[in-house]
Amino acid sequence: MKSEVTICARVRWLQWVPYILVLGDMAALWAAFYLGRLSHAFYYHVDPGWVLLHWWGSHAQINQLLFLVLSTLGIMAFAVKGHYSRRKAFWDETGEMLGVFILLLALNAAIAFSGKWQLSRLWLFSTWVLVLGLLPMTRWLLRVTLLRLGAWVRPVVVIGCGQNAAEAIRALNSEPMLGYSVQRVLVPGGCSPAAGSFPTHAPIEALGEDPLATLARLGKPHVVLALDMDQWEAQERLVRSLGIGYPNLTIAPPLRGLPLFGMEVMHFFSHEVLMLRVRDNLARLGPRVTKRLFDLVAALLLVVILSPLLFYIAWRIRMGDGGHALYAQERIGRNGKPFGCLKFRSMVTDADARLVEYFCVHPELKGEYERTFKLKNDPRITSIGEFLRKTSLDELPQLFNVLRGEMSLVGPRPVTAKELQKYYGDVGELYKLVHPGISGLWQVSGRSNTTYTERVYLDSWYIKNWTLWYDIVILLRTVKVVLRRDGAY
Repeated sequence: MKSEVTICARVRWLQWVPYILVLGDMAALWAAFYLGRLSHAFYYHVDPGWVLLHWWGSHAQINQLLFLVLSTLGIMAFAVKGHYSRRKAFWDETGEMLGVFILLLALNAAIAFSGKWQLSRLWLFSTWVLVLGLLPMTRWLLRVTLLRLGAWVRPVVVIGCGQNAAEAIRALNSEPMLGYSVQRVLVPGGCSPAAGSFPTHAPIEALGEDPLATLARLGKPHVVLALDMDQWEAQERLVRSLGIGYPNLTIAPPLRGLPLFGMEVMHFFSHEVLMLRVRDNLARLGPRVTKRLFDLVAALLLVVILSPLLFYIAWRIRMGDGGHALYAQERIGRNGKPFGCLKFRSMVTDADARLVEYFCVHPELKGEYERTFKLKNDPRITSIGEFLRKTSLDELPQLFNVLRGEMSLVGPRPVTAKELQKYYGDVGELYKLVHPGISGLWQVSGRSNTTYTERVYLDSWYIKNWTLWYDIVILLRTVKVVLRRDGAY
């Protein structure tokens, strides 16, 4: 009885959540509009407290009307994209939010500079800068609050018994702000999952002969149907039953190896046929040009901003042992062309001889080096070199590789010809389609703690699913990983 009351209370809360999210966005937008007036205070040397405590009356009517129209359009755009009715992964929602923001800013600029109305451009543009910070922060705070109250938590049941179900659980667990909580794993008849095959502490039980009755007993939770490819035909009756009689259903099809981002769904009238149109972005000229322009502009800005740090590091290395500050390792680039991958020297000048001596004393560590090409306590690394590696500052000279067109800011890990031949297999041809990157998915997913097989998988996923927004996300996450020094040695 108590569980039924809890379920009913949660359902009532969930019904109000979309309205709470809308009100939160409206509050963030209008708070940004109100605080945007501070730019006038700073620009005209007026007391900020006086500005905030005194409304401007008729002088602000045009600004109010314009911002009201633009903010209403923004709320409508978020509603159409499902920000209030559907739950989305954090970075996907943030990317859509940024796209709406850019559109509204462009409309604001077009109206502000048309010259037809007397309005404060400084106020309006300051408002949109504040919106860019306040809107995501307000959403995050609201969802954290709702999670703590239990109003944002949505029970999820995963149906499956193989790798696809395990991957679906990992994906849900990786996005805690979605609020999806895996309560059970239901195993269809005829399946027997291996012990410890699911990355969850949730109970694992049989789905039973009547799936709808089982789900009704569990309170009609949200269901993720994650069958493996070889199970779809055997479970056709289950799929049909859930598809017709269960409204809270998400299907996780076992589609590995395909470019998932931007995939278009094709439906055919009166036919039970679903076709997926694949779009490989980096195979097209437009996206490649966009990526190259982004690399050039961003790398040039970074070189200018970081030039004092670059000179200082070079000076410290030279002062250490008198050797060269930079060195170039041969790596394989786009179209299989070798290039010199630049780094600040972090090893002693007789590194090769030191490594041979080290393996003579510690032969058991040779296997680790051959698997990962790294050692956790590498005897060749200098004192300044250890700091450079832990902070990834040794890779800053690769900005010049980017400017020379040999690398990208984000891409697959630059590898040697030996690594490419030994570990990449068929993925090697995919690797050669793009420039290797200073950072990449492998770096923000565990760095040196990932296995080589995982690195190859992450590289191939990135190439097949590239978007400019994903590059920006990876760069932002790289900063976080470097500051925390996760997995670096």
